[in-house]
Amino acid sequence: MTEKNDRLDVIIVGAGPIGLECAVRMRQADLEVLVVEKGAVGQTMTWFPRQMHFFSSNDRIGIADVPIQTLDQQKATREEYLAYLRQVVKIHDIPVRTFEPVTRLESEGDGFVVRTAPPGGERLYRTHRVVLAVGDMDVPRKLDIPGEELPHVSHYFEEPHRYFGRKLLVVGGKNSAVEAALRCYHAGAKVAISYRRDDFKESSVKYWLLPELKGRLRRGQVTGHLGTVPVAIGPDSVTLERVDGGERFEVEADDVLLLTGYVGDTTLLDAAGVELEGPESIPTFDPDTMETNVPGLYVAGTVTAGTQSSFMVFIENCHVHAERITAHAMGRPAPEVSDPFERPEA
Repeated sequence: MTEKNDRLDVIIVGAGPIGLECAVRMRQADLEVLVVEKGAVGQTMTWFPRQMHFFSSNDRIGIADVPIQTLDQQKATREEYLAYLRQVVKIHDIPVRTFEPVTRLESEGDGFVVRTAPPGGERLYRTHRVVLAVGDMDVPRKLDIPGEELPHVSHYFEEPHRYFGRKLLVVGGKNSAVEAALRCYHAGAKVAISYRRDDFKESSVKYWLLPELKGRLRRGQVTGHLGTVPVAIGPDSVTLERVDGGERFEVEADDVLLLTGYVGDTTLLDAAGVELEGPESIPTFDPDTMETNVPGLYVAGTVTAGTQSSFMVFIENCHVHAERITAHAMGRPAPEVSDPFERPEA
């Protein structure tokens, strides 16, 4: 075990965009900061589909006063945004330790003990404050149906090439599912989509995707099974059930993409004693300071919304979190920040 006895000012858990933005603002305030991340910088985005375009415009997802420039002046792709985050770390010289998951978080006097488990062995840090910027999409939302763990079933869409010439059933009705269905259709897959509602919500799908999907459905180029849910998955078919009457029928499928959302990991929040409210496990915090019911422990980014069922918290309306936490850590009153992105473009 490596032990650091000198107490840091702040440890930030999570090297996503808002965690990094918090680190920049705190370093600018001369606070000693360390960022620890269980995966890579921007870990959640590493499993986004290849060449996926963000919903939000570049100025809205830029952080720490570093502009995003893309080759075609369009919304950033997954690859462009990951490269951008790497550049922010370099420009601001942010101390980040990747692939160092936090295993334990404990209060100690007027601060905290943070234990991590990098490949080389356990480490222990002491810090006055902790910021949890761990996001809200850590693991897939499981359906808990027979066949969900079969090898041709996935909760992650990586890229469309592998589905060429194959019968693919996509389950879900929001951005991820609609985009996967269309991209796989264009790559030559025979695509069907199952969604539990009778129609797709415009507020839940990128505006440039929904008209195309509806057109493909009308023309029979993509097969729609609206108002259905899967109840079992077999080697070459899926059993769907109609939500309005319970009738069941089989759909042939060589591959199945269960794009039904993701849930956050509340392990650290629970362990630290943060009070969680409601079915979405929303942490209790002061919106002026972002401090939770545990003194010295803050939340930042989309974790503040728990596991969102109706997405209202995005990168673009979380920038103010960095300003509020920094001000509170410095003993200053909450800044009167006029957030230009309070209403998300997404």
